Amino acid sequence: MITLLKDLIRIKSDTLEGANNALLFCENWLEERGITTTILKHEEKLMLVAVIGDGDKCMIWNGHVDVVPGETSQFQPYIEGDYLYGRGTADMKAGVAAMMQAFYELSKQPENLAQKIQLHIVTDEETDGETSKFLVDQGYIGDFVICGEPTHLQIGLQAKGIIQFDVILKGKSSHGSRPWEGINAIEQAFLFDQQLRKLSFLTASNEFYDYPSLNLAKIQAGERYNVVPDECIVSYDLRYVPGQDMHSILLDLQTLTEEFPNSEIQVHTTAPAVTTEAINPYIERIAQVTSQFIGKPAVLFGQHGAADARFYAETGAGAIEFGPSGGDWHGEKEYVSISSTETYKNILVSLGKSEKNIIIS
Repeated sequence: MITLLKDLIRIKSDTLEGANNALLFCENWLEERGITTTILKHEEKLMLVAVIGDGDKCMIWNGHVDVVPGETSQFQPYIEGDYLYGRGTADMKAGVAAMMQAFYELSKQPENLAQKIQLHIVTDEETDGETSKFLVDQGYIGDFVICGEPTHLQIGLQAKGIIQFDVILKGKSSHGSRPWEGINAIEQAFLFDQQLRKLSFLTASNEFYDYPSLNLAKIQAGERYNVVPDECIVSYDLRYVPGQDMHSILLDLQTLTEEFPNSEIQVHTTAPAVTTEAINPYIERIAQVTSQFIGKPAVLFGQHGAADARFYAETGAGAIEFGPSGGDWHGEKEYVSISSTETYKNILVSLGKSEKNIIIS
């Protein structure tokens, strides 16, 4: 499996062409081992689906082979101790390699399967996740979904929702030497930001999160030193806590914007929070099996960011992020733990089997 992972890392998949090439490599690897695959395309982006087992229940394993941009040298994997270094090792080619290997091992003994398992490999999680959404829209859904993002073998059963928006604040131009004759739109933006941070929805919490997060991501305003700017655009990335009502938050944002004359809000992206419950039977099984392999209680936690699990969760399926240990993903020295990747693969194999066939080695 580590050979498979190293081969995947060598594919420079930080472009659409490279990600598609990585996906076709996965197709070939699976087909060589007798596994039938289906390749779909959406706006030149490829995705792969493979299915083993049957029955009414279906578990989906989702992984992506695209990575954030990196230097050529980062696509030459190398090992130091238990760590394998390279772009995409943790995020998330290790998860993909483990899923492929586990899928192959389970395919050799279909009589031991507890349910149907679908393997989904996609090519654009690092940009917009359109391919996972496309699979869901095409009916590739299940009862429970594991996205193999790096989580240190902890179970990320919740994830914050997303609202990304621009606020266009209006002012009145005047000569820069006589600012009192105008209304400075940048100063209006300062006031808007101060009032935004006092809104009550930013105090929400639950057992996994102390509060939502609000990132002032961009400011666009002004063209000349000697002109009072009459427009300022501020852009925010808001991640709200599972359990909050997105529509209520949007109403609060609209109400605040209306307090600033002639200003407007433009919402660019929204995504629901992932709200999988700990009492879900899949969570209980995953926690039990994981605990047996790692020799201590499994940890449940909430992710601050969002992964492709959100698209499946919209269908009502339970969805988690769960993958091996690593570090510095998106960084210069990205790495994954080889031993945790092996353990992760073994956990997946055990999860795929009916309980009477589980053997913990």
